[in-house]
Amino acid sequence: MKFEDEPVPGYPLPILPGHTSPGRFERVLRAGQFAVTTELDPPDSADPEDVYRRARVFDGFVDAINATDGSGANCHMSSMAVCALLTRLGYAPVMQISCRDKNRIAIQGDILGGAAMGVCNVLCLTGDGVQAGDHPQALPVFDLDCMTLLETARTLRDEHRFLSGRKITCAPRVLLGAAENPFTQPIAWRAQRLAKKVAAGAQFIQTQWCYDVPMLRTFMQEVEQLGLLDKVFILVGVGPLRSAKSAEWIRTHVPGVHIPDAVIARLAGATDPAAEGRRLCIDLIQEIRTIKGVQGVHVMAFRQEHTVAEIIDRSGVLDGRVPWYPGRDPQTNSSRMAS
Repeated sequence: MKFEDEPVPGYPLPILPGHTSPGRFERVLRAGQFAVTTELDPPDSADPEDVYRRARVFDGFVDAINATDGSGANCHMSSMAVCALLTRLGYAPVMQISCRDKNRIAIQGDILGGAAMGVCNVLCLTGDGVQAGDHPQALPVFDLDCMTLLETARTLRDEHRFLSGRKITCAPRVLLGAAENPFTQPIAWRAQRLAKKVAAGAQFIQTQWCYDVPMLRTFMQEVEQLGLLDKVFILVGVGPLRSAKSAEWIRTHVPGVHIPDAVIARLAGATDPAAEGRRLCIDLIQEIRTIKGVQGVHVMAFRQEHTVAEIIDRSGVLDGRVPWYPGRDPQTNSSRMAS
């Protein structure tokens, strides 16, 4: 490979017409493929190998990996750092940004810094309150919220300027996302809230865990009625449950998670509840896939990351497609090294 033909650092692929990022994740979505994303549990460690080891369990089964940003207001390695490590190996990370801990100055700097390192996907979140986590004495910021964070990121990207009005010489080329929960009150307003996020700049959505498909169908019908199906890519959250007891605890203690009694009864009646939880997740994925407007799933398997490959493989949603991972194309890698 000639030096002048090499891509700009951090931008390994050209930006295709109609795309806002050079990332593989956006390419998969716009090609109409059923996308799979997941979350990497960030380590309580400064060892990069702890990140790489956790990422490797997803190899060949996911299109992008979310790096959480102090999820639950608990302290771990930062989303920015995890993304920096993942981009070193060529993974497609989704950098989560929570408004809880940083003001607009720091957030804008993170968006530029992430893009410079090759981060092509940003998930904009308001964030959990500090009282929910392990540092309740921390001072919350919330200078922005999800909506204004989306607008800020879009301003950086599309208008090439900071919120102050000062110009940016090289804008971040990123795909912008947000979270949504179709299963929490007020149910009647969830689709309208999604519409506001799309208007603010959201191009993809990852939802809260779905264990109630009829509720999801109703939500997606409302989204269609609002004319949003052609404006945003929706990935539905799924995840395996370990047991009826853990499912009961989650729906009681985790805000916004709706788990029907029928799901808990199914787990309670199983001889191997963990295996049944994985089968339930597979069944949900296969049913969710048939819903008009759903372009993928976001697998959240907290402390069960090793089950993601099995679940996706058995669900069949990749249709034989093998998402890119480091070392997937050894012949291509060898030829590049020899160039």
